[in-house]
Amino acid sequence: MSALAARVPDLLRKRAFRRYWTALSVSLVGDQISLIAIPLVAVLVLDADAAEMGLLKTAELLPALLLSLPAGAWIDGRSGRRRIMVAADLLRAVLVLSLPVAYALDALTLTQLYAVAFAIGAFTVLFDICNATVFVSLVPKDRFVAGNSLLNGSRAMAFVGGPGVGGLLVQLLAAPLALLADALTFLCSAVMLARIAPAEPPPAPPAKGYATEGLRWALRHPTMRAMFAASGTVQFFNLMFHTLFVLYATTELGLGAGALGVILGSGAIGGVIGAAVTGRVVSGVGIGPTILLGFAGFTVPLLLVPLAGGPGPLIITLLFLAEFLSSVGLMLLDISSGSLLAALMPDSLRSRVTGASRTVNYGFRPLGALAGGALGTVLGLRPTLWIATAGATLCFVWLLPSPVPRLRVLPEAAINQEPPPVPDPVDPPPRPAPVRRPGSPGDSVGTACRIKRGGRRKRDM
Repeated sequence: MSALAARVPDLLRKRAFRRYWTALSVSLVGDQISLIAIPLVAVLVLDADAAEMGLLKTAELLPALLLSLPAGAWIDGRSGRRRIMVAADLLRAVLVLSLPVAYALDALTLTQLYAVAFAIGAFTVLFDICNATVFVSLVPKDRFVAGNSLLNGSRAMAFVGGPGVGGLLVQLLAAPLALLADALTFLCSAVMLARIAPAEPPPAPPAKGYATEGLRWALRHPTMRAMFAASGTVQFFNLMFHTLFVLYATTELGLGAGALGVILGSGAIGGVIGAAVTGRVVSGVGIGPTILLGFAGFTVPLLLVPLAGGPGPLIITLLFLAEFLSSVGLMLLDISSGSLLAALMPDSLRSRVTGASRTVNYGFRPLGALAGGALGTVLGLRPTLWIATAGATLCFVWLLPSPVPRLRVLPEAAINQEPPPVPDPVDPPPRPAPVRRPGSPGDSVGTACRIKRGGRRKRDM
């Protein structure tokens, strides 16, 4: 028993973090249940067609795109981010419960489903942005990688077990009633979060340009700017890929649902392994090289997908390797980049920078999906997948000239560090003083005037 206890990660021995980790882990399982149950409600109960399913997906994505920036500004001006997370959990539970209640009363409609999907997405924005501050309030900077590894490990495990649990509940209870389990996960998360009391940073006082200050700060910061650009590039091309992957695998490669399930399951297993080894990789090569390795591991293996062809076993093997290796790379990327961004964000701007990051990430997703659909129609599925998978590797164009490859550890003073101030272009640089020969007339007066002018300029700055 003592040997088993010794293997428990240090962070999980701390009661506050353990409750926080439990809350997020339970919520992640619920997310996977709703990921299956809500679309099945639309298809099996409400007979939604392809256009209506597209509207449902849009309703889920729009809050992150439209609300992340204003939500970040609002949250940075508030104290008690944990309380906001608890309220978001409770409200999401009520929204999810409204669906089986409406189904039981024979009053469920697609309009309600759209509204619930949008509202859940809005409260998820609040929850996730507040979570960025609560995480750094609970986890010391030197444990950021370990903390992110535990959270992403839970996410990978949810990917392994969540869809199976969701599918079983749908089969046993019908799709709307399966959402009762999802509501229960939100309630459990709220209870766990209500039992911690992290020492959060004070709210930031509003000022001119307050709402967009996080985005402007990130764009001025060389590391953040490069990470935003790389992430946006990956999001755009990755959504092109995922828009067409299932259609390509079933129509052009001839795979059935069972084979697809095995392939996607390999991705979940790869995610678990990636979360387990990321800490050792960061210790061995450094945080910056791990980020590069994560971007490469996430994007390069997907080139095997448009390359796939030939006998059925060969196709399945190539897709299996692509999904497995890409998921390992995704965990390396998410854990290392999440730790770096957590260290770089100043406390006073944390929610606003997080909101800007979510806006960039989610803003490129619908654009990538639209581009994938359009190019797939014009060029065909396989050529578009070549463009998508090759284009995703362009993220290195942004990273290689940035400070990221040279980072070995999380920056020591980065948590409250501001980027260098941008010089005011209106204020010209001081003119060089004229060179005078020693003993020339007016030498002492000229020196005194130059010192006086320099002193005044310094005060003006």
